Amino acid sequence: MIETSRLTRFFGTRKAIEGVTFSVNRGDTVALLGTNGSGKTTTMRILCGYLPPTGGAASVAGFDVVSHSLDVRKAVGYLPEDVPLYHDLTIAESLRFFGRLRRMHGRSLERRIDEVIDQVGLDEYRDVLILKLSKGYRQRAGLAIAILHDPDVLILDEPTVSIDPIQVADIRDLIRSLGTHHTILLSTHQLSEAAELCDRAVILNDGAVVADGPLDEITAGDPAEQRLTIEIEGPAETAVGLLVGIPGVTTVQPIAPGRRGGDAFVVTGSGLRLLNEIIVALVGASIVVVSIVEARPSLETAFLELARAPGVSEVA
Repeated sequence: MIETSRLTRFFGTRKAIEGVTFSVNRGDTVALLGTNGSGKTTTMRILCGYLPPTGGAASVAGFDVVSHSLDVRKAVGYLPEDVPLYHDLTIAESLRFFGRLRRMHGRSLERRIDEVIDQVGLDEYRDVLILKLSKGYRQRAGLAIAILHDPDVLILDEPTVSIDPIQVADIRDLIRSLGTHHTILLSTHQLSEAAELCDRAVILNDGAVVADGPLDEITAGDPAEQRLTIEIEGPAETAVGLLVGIPGVTTVQPIAPGRRGGDAFVVTGSGLRLLNEIIVALVGASIVVVSIVEARPSLETAFLELARAPGVSEVA
């Protein structure tokens, strides 16, 4: 439903994105992640037909974003980070206005307005001026506008930014529901949101794709590297000295005390006998090993590593 090939956009001499290539299949909900300035919004605007690319190609629902821009706009519902709403219109009036822009008229438009107002939970506010709505309800109104024409693809740029936790939970539930009927490309700085709503992520760094794949593969890291969380009872300095001296251990990072209050560390390294050598070294020094568990990297850990990486790597 979404496909980009070496997509590039320059503003004068300043690079926004370069060589961005990824695809989104029908029915998928995919996170587009990256730090500020990584190129997320530029990519989304190109996919919506809002910006032309400088180079490369992109298509949405089978339509090229340049040569068939109007077809792309029919197929896409776009929620920008700052929703463009007219403050002197009510929610129902706003939907009617945007519906007519999309050449929707008569009873079919009024019926669709009723449906989307109910879908996004705005029944009590349909006749309230946009000016009087909270940020969260304006986001809902923006979502209602985005889905009004029942598009195949939804492109959502920071849909939960700057709204209260209750509204965040409601918007996430709504996006999850929309994902059962639409293909969704979702940009967010909330990594927990990406992990909760999406099965796959495309991560941008400095305008380029540095990871693309299922979240469990992105967070898996190097399959040859082991990450172990170890809790001990005994002198921490002695334990650290022993751990860093074990062949194959690359890092020893102290963390918050374990469940029993003992000192705890995350140890990374490689080797078939790494776990056995750690136990032998600690027990041999009369240090009690309370627990050792495999520590799976979080999406946040993987994201920080990829966002700081100078090179490009592709997952899956």
